Formats: sequence, structure tokens, C-alpha cells
Amino acid sequence: MFKNKIIVLTFFSLLSSSISASHIDKATLGQALFFDTRLSLNNKQSCASCHNPQHAFIDDRENSRFRMVSEGADGHSFGNRNTPTAMYSAFHSALSYDTKRQTFKGGLFWDGRAKDLADQAGQPPLNPVEMQMPNKHAVIERLSQIDFYQENFKKLYGSDIWENVDKAYQAMGDAIMAFEKTKEFAPFDSKYDRYLRGEYELTPLEDLGRTLFFSNNNVNCKTCHSLKPEDSEGEVFTNFEHHNIGVPRNLKLMVLNQLDKNFKDQGSLENPTIKGDTKQAGKFKTPTLRNVAITEPYMHNGVFKDLRTVILFYDKFNNPERKINPETGEPWGEAEVPETVNLTDLRANALSDRKVDALEAFLKTLTDRRYEHLLK
Repeated sequence: MFKNKIIVLTFFSLLSSSISASHIDKATLGQALFFDTRLSLNNKQSCASCHNPQHAFIDDRENSRFRMVSEGADGHSFGNRNTPTAMYSAFHSALSYDTKRQTFKGGLFWDGRAKDLADQAGQPPLNPVEMQMPNKHAVIERLSQIDFYQENFKKLYGSDIWENVDKAYQAMGDAIMAFEKTKEFAPFDSKYDRYLRGEYELTPLEDLGRTLFFSNNNVNCKTCHSLKPEDSEGEVFTNFEHHNIGVPRNLKLMVLNQLDKNFKDQGSLENPTIKGDTKQAGKFKTPTLRNVAITEPYMHNGVFKDLRTVILFYDKFNNPERKINPETGEPWGEAEVPETVNLTDLRANALSDRKVDALEAFLKTLTDRRYEHLLK
């Protein structure tokens, strides 16, 4: 964590002191903002704190919640949802309703409440358990006192940008969005991508996993984790639909966060846009599987530590032999919101241990090149 702080401070010092204003574009401005701890109340947390570029833009910091959820800037506040990777997030669309599939899709955050990356980027600074700034005015007042921002906001967004707090705050989000749309967040250079380009040959186990993943007659993964036809370049491995897949409550996290014993995360139902539609209770946006092998813990509440456990969890809906959660040694917990579990899309053939191995091997091939050293 200390090392990351040094990197962030060094990066910002170099950026703000050595690049002339004529070379700054929105993405570069957004990069500076992404790494700037001054977006938090006590100057200790940046976007990069919870989205570390050295670890697939997840929160890899150790904390008292065992990384199931992120620690706030004050060092003692915690949310109830796991921090997802920021990678490949530029491919999200705004929240919409798919009448054919009868589910919501898109939006940012687990419940899709942010309409785009700019909207998403503007929420953590004001979140009382994240960066904890009191209001937009406080954020803009702080940024406007920094020469680098004062000059470049005017250059990119107009000479009067600092005169309107809302417009300046939107500009901040817009710049961060521009950075998150760069190749830094979507390199498409995993072993799987290289396989598609003829630059890598899958092992027999990886190839079996690929076949299983895309098959309609086996595990049905591609129904929710693909947008394009099989083996298409540029696949982000999510269709962004909101589903309830029967994830159990994270009892350990509930104790640590001192939540009521009856607490249930209602998921998409908590999105203000769709609040009141009880059919959306317990649903969460389908995450990308890119870099999934190194972005543990898993699910919206961080309840599973290991990728293999996730595969076995899916298999337990169809395989009577999968009765025990290997991480707890006890039966799988009941779905957090059992009434809306999508049993239709969860239906699949039971998996043998070799097929589980194969799916895990294939999912590891979705790790971007610069993170392959993190694979276990």
C-alpha cells in the first residue's frame, strides 16, 4: 500500500511539472485526476487506491475485511459490495430494459445506477464510506486551487469552467472517463486474444474449456458472458444483463460490518431508476470475465475466495454431487434473495472434475499479458 502511494505521488509530480499545457488532452487530465488523492477528504485515497493499475484495476489492498470490500479514506469505513475491476468498463451502455430477455442491462456499478463512466467517476468522491468529500463544491474548490487543474480545465472545457460547480464537476468526470476509455484499460492482449490472432496455441485443457464455455449443450456460460459470436475479437465476456444467480449472503462480512442478521442486498432494486420493481430484487449486473482469474474475491459481496469455487457453485445447481462449499466445508448457503433466482439460465449439464479444470484453465487465458505473472 505504501509503495502504491509513492507511485501515485511520483506519477502526479512528473505529470504536473514536466508536461506543458499544450500537450494535455482530456485523457491525460483524467489520468492525473484518477491518481490524485486530493479527491478524498483527508488526501489519502484516489481512484487508483481501489482500482490499482498494477492489479487489473481492482482493490488489492489488505484490510480488516479480507479484501471482500474496500476500505474508505478514513481507514475504518467499509461498504457492503466488492469493488469490481475498472477494466473494459468503457464498453458499458446506459441502463436499459431488454424486453426479450425480460431483464435490465447496462449501467455502471453492480446495480447499474450510473449512466456512464463520467457519472460513475463522480460518485466515489462524495460517498460517505469512500472518499468522503462533503459536496461537489468542496471538490471543485480544492481542484481549482491547483495550478495544473486550473489551467487545463480552462483549456479543455472553457475559460469559464470554474464559475459553475456542476459543470466543473461534470468536466472532472468527463476527463476521468476519457482516461478509462484508453487502451490502458482494454489492451485485449490475453493468451485468448493472441490465440485468435494466431500468436498462441491453446493447451488441450484450455481448448476443452473454450469449447465448454461457448457450447449451448454444456455449461451455458456464453448466455450471460458474451456479446458476440464464438471466438470474435473484442469480446468483453459479459452481456451486461442484471441477474440473480443465487449467491448466498456473506455471513462473515455481515458480522464484520455489524449488519442486521436479516440484511439482504437487494441489488438492482436499490437502483433509483428501477426502485419499486420487486422482480429486480437480488439481481446484479453481470461482470466481465476478463482478468477474472486474478480479481478475487468474487461475487457482489466477495463471498468466494477462489475461482474454482465459483465454477463449482454454478455446477451445484445441476450436479447433486456438489453439495459442499469447499471454502467452508459446509453446504452451500441459501440464495440471498431466493425469490428471483434465474434458474433458467443456470440450467446446464453437470461437470466432471476434468471439465471444471478445463473451464478454470480457459478463464485463466483471459488474463491480460501484463498481469499473467499474478496467475496462481
